[in-house]
Amino acid sequence: MKKRLIWMFLMFLALWAVPGLAADKEIDKETGFVIAPGFEEVKKTCTVCHSPMLVTQNKANREGWLEMIRWMQEKQGLWKLEPELENTILDYLAANYGPTAVYRRAPLQVEFPE
Repeated sequence: MKKRLIWMFLMFLALWAVPGLAADKEIDKETGFVIAPGFEEVKKTCTVCHSPMLVTQNKANREGWLEMIRWMQEKQGLWKLEPELENTILDYLAANYGPTAVYRRAPLQVEFPE
């Protein structure tokens, strides 16, 4: 019972803290995306294949987002993006969905055998 209460408290904190991170930003009601430069391009490109929630639940720097795009191109059939469009998308994602201090779970510790 004690573990369940702790878990519920932590979930409450997460739900309370995460929306506060974007409190000063305008959010699109349809997608949940932050409305900022590049928003329309991301909406038109990314939601063709998947839910906007798949974008908003992820966090990465520009290089991390580029790796995800390359993976989608290699493994999921995403078409090659024009360089200008790709840069606009990467700028938007890195600026609005970059790494934060709040995670869904703590990062895993990787240990390599010697």
